Amino acid sequence: MTTATQHMARPRTGPTKHSHDDAPDTSAEFAEMAQLPEGPEKEELRRRVVEAWMPMAERLARQYRNRGESLEDLQQVAALGLVKAVKRYDPEHGTAFAGFAVPTIVGEIKRHFRDHLWVLHVPRRVQELRNRVRAAHRELSHSPDDRPPRVQEIAERTGLTEKEVRAGVEAMGSFTPLSLDAQLPGADDGYSLADTLGGQEPAYDRVVDREAVRPGLARLPDRERQILYLRFFCDMTQSRIAEQLGISQMHVSRLINRTCSTLRAQALAEAG
Repeated sequence: MTTATQHMARPRTGPTKHSHDDAPDTSAEFAEMAQLPEGPEKEELRRRVVEAWMPMAERLARQYRNRGESLEDLQQVAALGLVKAVKRYDPEHGTAFAGFAVPTIVGEIKRHFRDHLWVLHVPRRVQELRNRVRAAHRELSHSPDDRPPRVQEIAERTGLTEKEVRAGVEAMGSFTPLSLDAQLPGADDGYSLADTLGGQEPAYDRVVDREAVRPGLARLPDRERQILYLRFFCDMTQSRIAEQLGISQMHVSRLINRTCSTLRAQALAEAG
């Protein structure tokens, strides 16, 4: 075992120790890794460094608990951020590893919240507004009269416009949207949010179908176009159409079937 490996995970000591002193001294290990080529030995050294810094990653994860995600999942995300930090860290830049690792781990946790825990899709800009409004709301909530902060006050604190503040306030509910079964405010008859939603409208499909066959109808011979008009728009029977045109009912039936098949094939072909 090398001298650097023996030095692994030795905690810092001295009069500056603070309540969350979970930062081991792994400077020698990083120096050794910088000299090693990629391979099993370097990978094993990385693994040991990750284990040494894991308490710090878990502490950072605990700071984001009670926000709709389990602590176990947050610790896994923090561990992933720590692994990335260990792989990317370059001691030659002169920055202490803790100063590099903490933003990396916190960024990974915040990215997890942004990408996975928004029940409704919210644009990145609105997510940022929500975070700024939420922070200002907490700061301003401790007023002497114990009233919630006004939009104008939040705007002055954050430097946002009142319109942006309102967008951020609306986004604050995106983590926990209302259930469709929730009763609407003021409704005493059980009228829920789901009752306000429209159903499927078959007429929309008919509009699409009519527009799809319109070019084909314009290309039909006059007799075929007249037969379709009498049958489907005037609701005439095939017998009456045959009588009006002076042809047999069987002939009318064949013309309708053939014309409809042609129009269908043309519409599908034009639709790609």
